[in-house]
Amino acid sequence: MKSQNEWFDEYAVSHQNITNQRIHFVCVPLIFFSIVGLIMSIPAAPIENLLGFAYPALTNWATPILLILMVFYLRLSFKTFFLMLLFSLLSLYGNYLLSDVAPLLYTSIAIFVLAWIGQFYGHKLEGKKPSFFKDLQFLLIGPAWVFEKMSR
Repeated sequence: MKSQNEWFDEYAVSHQNITNQRIHFVCVPLIFFSIVGLIMSIPAAPIENLLGFAYPALTNWATPILLILMVFYLRLSFKTFFLMLLFSLLSLYGNYLLSDVAPLLYTSIAIFVLAWIGQFYGHKLEGKKPSFFKDLQFLLIGPAWVFEKMSR
C-alpha cells in the first residue's frame, strides 16, 4: 500500500489550480456527505433486527460501510483516521437530521449530482482529468486530502 504522502502527492498533481482546490474543498465533502445519505436511504430492517433496536443515525447501512473505510484511513495515519471519523459521524448525524425535513434519497441525489458538476468544472479549469480515472482509490483519498489541507 502507498504511504499517505505518496497518495497525497499523486493526488495533488491534478489539483494545482487554486480555483479547482476551492471547488474541491466544497464539493468533495458534499459528495461524501451525499453518498452517506444515499446509503442511509437503503432500508435497514436487517441491521435493526440483528441489533434489536432502531436508531436511524446509527442503525443503517452507512455505519458498517464507514467503519470498514476507517480501516483504510487508519492505515494512512491516525490524524487522517480521526478527521475522517469525525466527518463520517457528522455526515451520519447530518443526514439523519436532513431526513426529518426532506426526502433523504432525492436530496442526496441532488447534492451528489450538483457536487460532481462542480468537480468536473474544477477539473476543466485545471486542464487535467480527475485522479479517480487513474485509480478508484482516489475517491477515498480525495476527502482525506481535502481535510488534511484544511487542517493545516
